[in-house]
Amino acid sequence: MNTFSKTPLNPVSLVIVLLAAKISAQVPSAIVVPDGTVVATFHAEGAPIYECKLDSDNKSTSQVRALTWQFCEPIAAFLVEGQSIGRHYTGPSWDHIGGSGVRGKVAASAPGATLNDIPWLKIDVSDHRGDGMMSNVTTVQRINTKSGVVQRPCESVGNYRSVPYSADYVFLRQATDAGPCRWPSGAELRGGTGYIMGTNVASTLLGGASQVIPHTFE
Repeated sequence: MNTFSKTPLNPVSLVIVLLAAKISAQVPSAIVVPDGTVVATFHAEGAPIYECKLDSDNKSTSQVRALTWQFCEPIAAFLVEGQSIGRHYTGPSWDHIGGSGVRGKVAASAPGATLNDIPWLKIDVSDHRGDGMMSNVTTVQRINTKSGVVQRPCESVGNYRSVPYSADYVFLRQATDAGPCRWPSGAELRGGTGYIMGTNVASTLLGGASQVIPHTFE
């Protein structure tokens, strides 16, 4: 794909690019999104809820079924400078303060840094709500998890417990290649005229004069 602007990155853009590269380098291969473009990354604080249940993995009626803590639902808030700008809840779902939201399904996981840390996840988005920052999000990654795993024994069916945790949620959209910019063969462009070719937008300012471009270029 051709690059039409060679303007140097400003400091803010450079920080965003470096942060995205750092996140990509740290993500385990199991949850990598190779063709994804980062839309936003939010830090979250919360406390997932667990319920004490009989172990469903033990199918034999001749054995005593053990009690285990089983994940019930997530509860977390996105925090920026101490202010909540969104939430994470059952679905799994995520809402942004701007009015958009997504819901998805876990596609892959990787272990946390320690046994006390909940897993890192890749979630494929299945539903969108509203218009805004999350409108084009196709994948969510949960990374950099801290804590969130129940340590106490599960002693009575029906008991609930929540465990504080933190994590970073990376929202990605599918990367698209718009292809080369092509002018219509024999097109005549006048000052301020623009042509929209699929997802490519080409415009020219010729000071009011017309110019004939008789060929296609890449």
